Amino acid sequence: MSASYSYDDAFSRNIGWVTRAEQAALRNKRVAIAGMGGVGGVHLLTLVRLGIGAFHIADFDTFDVANFNRQVGASMSTIGKPKAEVLAAMARDINPDVDIRIFPDGLTSGNLESFFQDVDLYVDGLDFFAFSARRDAFAACAQKSIPAITAAPLGMGAALLNFLPGKMTFEEYFQWGDLPDNEKALRFLLGLAPRGLHFGYLADPSSVSLAERRGPSSIIGCQLCAGVAAGEALKILLGRGKVLSAPHGLQFDAYRNRFVHTWRPGGNRHFLQRLALKIARRRLPP
Repeated sequence: MSASYSYDDAFSRNIGWVTRAEQAALRNKRVAIAGMGGVGGVHLLTLVRLGIGAFHIADFDTFDVANFNRQVGASMSTIGKPKAEVLAAMARDINPDVDIRIFPDGLTSGNLESFFQDVDLYVDGLDFFAFSARRDAFAACAQKSIPAITAAPLGMGAALLNFLPGKMTFEEYFQWGDLPDNEKALRFLLGLAPRGLHFGYLADPSSVSLAERRGPSSIIGCQLCAGVAAGEALKILLGRGKVLSAPHGLQFDAYRNRFVHTWRPGGNRHFLQRLALKIARRRLPP
């Protein structure tokens, strides 16, 4: 059974939460997303269903069975296939008119300029341990005055930070510098969620190893991240509603049924963060 596609019909149920003029504006926005895995893939599909009309997506990886628990593009039919191509096809199946440019080598120093060309917003979907790519992406956003969102699936919840033009930068907040990767991971983890709502119910601590670059993840957190980030994206792209910027952060945990708004002036230089980092270095598995 065939059906004709109409943008206005496809996204008509958005009207009410946005005006027709705002929906038309979203159609003309371009969003960059690096990483098409756990959070990146569901970010893309959520924003496509919001009616955003153009994307730059980057990922060099292919799908594997180990992705099944959390990655929306992972299935038996996509094992071994490039994540970016699979997600682009899924997006075009929702909106045949969507303009998607694929960066199949992932985010690199060689394509950074073209990846952010004419982009209205960046949404971070990189792997937790992709330190160099994440540093370069947020530095480019700060230099080009592109608003940037990172939403991390921590436990069964989402932790969100916005980095807006003219405000505190990613580096100013996380204080990575030239530190070893283990310390960067620790600072990223505690900086994302200063209140650590997810720590209390980790059932198997042996599943976490910063040195081995592994930790548990869940579709619950990934789905929540996409919804939270999309809400921020809508406000940023349409220029309406209050948008908090780092050093303000948000964390919602569905397991604990708790929501917190955090504020850490100076980011990881804040005295509470320095104390938390000191404790974490002793308690977290190496």
